[in-house]
Amino acid sequence: QVQLVESGGGLVQAAGSLRLSCTASGRTFNTFHMGWFRQDQGKEREFVAAISWSGVRTYYADSVKGRFTISRDNARNTVYLQMNSLKPEDTAVYYCAAARERQRLRVGIPQEYDYWGQGTQVTVSS
Repeated sequence: QVQLVESGGGLVQAAGSLRLSCTASGRTFNTFHMGWFRQDQGKEREFVAAISWSGVRTYYADSVKGRFTISRDNARNTVYLQMNSLKPEDTAVYYCAAARERQRLRVGIPQEYDYWGQGTQVTVSS
């Protein structure tokens, strides 16, 4: 069992920055692919970014490429999402998620992930 706890959300003005953190329990963190998703009210949960278990491969939604950076520190059981140049449309609850290693893992699909955090609110004012 893996428990994920997000932190770092808050209210920020447009063009500002935030860094989200997600810390995992357990000793197998470095075997999981990690992802960030977001969900705004009345909308479906959407993929933001993902990172392989080793940190070598990263993936981004087109809407955040060049503005967001995902990284991980396996020694600290933590994955980060650095968000720069924030826009009002980035407002959402942000969730981190963990997926076991498997063939043909579709990193952008929520159903591929095995564990989820409780979410942290990010609000970007215009």
